[in-house]
Amino acid sequence: MTSEVSVRRSVFDFFRQVGVTTIFGNPGSTELRMLRDFPEDFSYVLGLQESVVVGVAAGHAMGTGRGAVVSLHSAGGVGHALGAVFNAYRDRIPLLIIAGQQSRTMLRTRPFLSADEPSLFPRPYVKWSVQPDRAPDVPAAVAEAYRVAMIAPRGPVFVSVPEDDWDHPALPVAAREIHDGFTADPAVLRALAEAINSARRPALIIGAGVDDDAAWEAVVELAERTAAAVWISPLSGRSGFPEDHRLFQGFLPPVRDQLARRLDGHDVVICLGAPMFRYHVHAEGPYLPPGVRLFHLDCDPAQAAWAPVGTSVLSTVRAGVTGLLDLVRPGDRPLPGRRVPAPRAAARDPITPALVFDTLRDLVPPDAIVVEEAPSHREELHARLPITRPGGFLTTGSGVLGWGLPVAVGRALTATGQRVVCVVGDGSSMYSIQALWTAARHRVPVTFVVLNNNGYEAVKALGRRIDIPDVPGTDLPGIDFVAVAAGLGCPGGRVPDAARLPRMLAEALAADGPYLVEVPVTDSGLPAYDPSAG
Repeated sequence: MTSEVSVRRSVFDFFRQVGVTTIFGNPGSTELRMLRDFPEDFSYVLGLQESVVVGVAAGHAMGTGRGAVVSLHSAGGVGHALGAVFNAYRDRIPLLIIAGQQSRTMLRTRPFLSADEPSLFPRPYVKWSVQPDRAPDVPAAVAEAYRVAMIAPRGPVFVSVPEDDWDHPALPVAAREIHDGFTADPAVLRALAEAINSARRPALIIGAGVDDDAAWEAVVELAERTAAAVWISPLSGRSGFPEDHRLFQGFLPPVRDQLARRLDGHDVVICLGAPMFRYHVHAEGPYLPPGVRLFHLDCDPAQAAWAPVGTSVLSTVRAGVTGLLDLVRPGDRPLPGRRVPAPRAAARDPITPALVFDTLRDLVPPDAIVVEEAPSHREELHARLPITRPGGFLTTGSGVLGWGLPVAVGRALTATGQRVVCVVGDGSSMYSIQALWTAARHRVPVTFVVLNNNGYEAVKALGRRIDIPDVPGTDLPGIDFVAVAAGLGCPGGRVPDAARLPRMLAEALAADGPYLVEVPVTDSGLPAYDPSAG
């Protein structure tokens, strides 16, 4: 008979078995018993606000490929974190969130800091959530939650644990292997391959699932074999294709009519690991040009269900594309036209975002990881700072601000050696500025580039698009980002003029540990997602 141990020991032993020895958290009273006699072989990474904790854990999970364990405090801590949990859910990041709860013996009196119906609170933005009925059931619930988080499509899960459960006796739980690289029925893949083989002008649309499922090289081979034009899906949280490749065409806009116009002339379109119809601005018109046959290949049945048009093929991306490569024949199609590179920005004052990105392209190490949260300037960044390797780009695919800074810190904590370059807007940074403290505490190799246009320029641009030229609450004057960073232990500097931009960025990229560069920039004055764009 297996000997009982404490709930705490059983849970930490399970974490060891799955290779997770870092806990990301912000502790409170209901977590104290979980943290009693904290194991010497574990690390605790502290974030100063719960959304920061979730973002740092997410960056770490994306860097390691394993689920990350997040410790949050009862209802209040979970509430603070929910915007970041939403991001993790949309971006399919495996997080095991364990929230403290008041003692079971107190719950019927609804005590201070307790969570009412805790398993319902984070829904629908977790894959699974539970508060076990009995203390001995906690280890098994934690193990099940971790497995659910790691099964495609991956995502966050939630377990609420009353504080007095941790010292209760329970049985150990064992890690189990689950292999989820599934693919479609062979007949379905043959039909898809035949559609590609007979296409005159095929196109591929690449989503975050390509990078997440390590399918980059297979997708490049598929594109080259078929001479397909390649696009990145609207507002993707990853890259998935080398953006300096001959076949790369650019980034699809999150506007219905503009997206359809970009695909005009293609007859077969294959969307890989992407929610292709995720729009930001409403427009009328067809979802696709007339005569286009669309196929989506993805692992998420819910995504297949809500797609308004096309044929869906349920498969993990790498397994599906690998299967297609056995069936797709090389063709003699003409190559699509090359993407026209943006002309180099003038090195003069006032500094433009374009100049910043051109300068970064000159200076950023080839193996650097770019993290972006600068909504006003995202299109400019894509045009001038191409991502050319797997895992080289991270952002949010859902749009909730406050993701970039902590994700950059968490990715750098994986200790894989690359420099992380976090390009963030002034407004975006203030949602999670506390992440600089965690970066400084752990001396992570991150260069934070804060583009300061003194406002929420993306909101202003959308306002201009719908004839609201003066949106209240969108100006942010007077924030000294270098001083804020210094107060949190992160060194930094402010670029005074265009002439000194290259030297200051170079020094920031070479820093031993984190460094913040504040760059005052002028806005472009152009509306976001210009409806006149083709």
